[in-house]
Amino acid sequence: MGQGDGFLKAKGSYRNLFCYQKAEAIYDLTYRFQRRFLERGDRTIDQMVQAARSGKQNIVEGRAAATTSRETEIKLYNVARASLQELLIDYEDYLRTRNLQLWQNGHPRLEGIRRTCAEHNDSAYFCQLEPKCNAEELANLAITLIHQTDVMLRKLIDYAKEDFLKDGGVREQMTRARLARRNGN
Repeated sequence: MGQGDGFLKAKGSYRNLFCYQKAEAIYDLTYRFQRRFLERGDRTIDQMVQAARSGKQNIVEGRAAATTSRETEIKLYNVARASLQELLIDYEDYLRTRNLQLWQNGHPRLEGIRRTCAEHNDSAYFCQLEPKCNAEELANLAITLIHQTDVMLRKLIDYAKEDFLKDGGVREQMTRARLARRNGN
């Protein structure tokens, strides 16, 4: 059976997804953030690192599942979103409990950080910025990346839904391919 059979079409690599690239940067920055700004023994360390890891890993798993199950793909992308939302709250809690500022609309540095995050996906770029950032700057950088990644994941989920509505699930695709072969198409 070849590609012409009409089912089990491979998706592109997860590494090419901008949301994965940003999730990788979020993970790397979170790892560095907790090492610099959280005290050893703080339970938040494990929670933040695991939430960041889950955000990244579920994009990988979702992309792998995309070939055989749109339902699983969509569920895993939603798990990635939920994990990143959990991480977002941890960063916001960090800022609030330490009387640091969460940069919101109108903050003089917010537009610049949004633009920087929108223009770069490579984790190495953000990791070279990390040593120059204080806790407030690094937390707001991570928060901005999380918001942008969330938007990308919502779009990816919408694309997966549309693809399912257009092509159906793998069983439907297999049935169509089998019938087409029987009919000599």
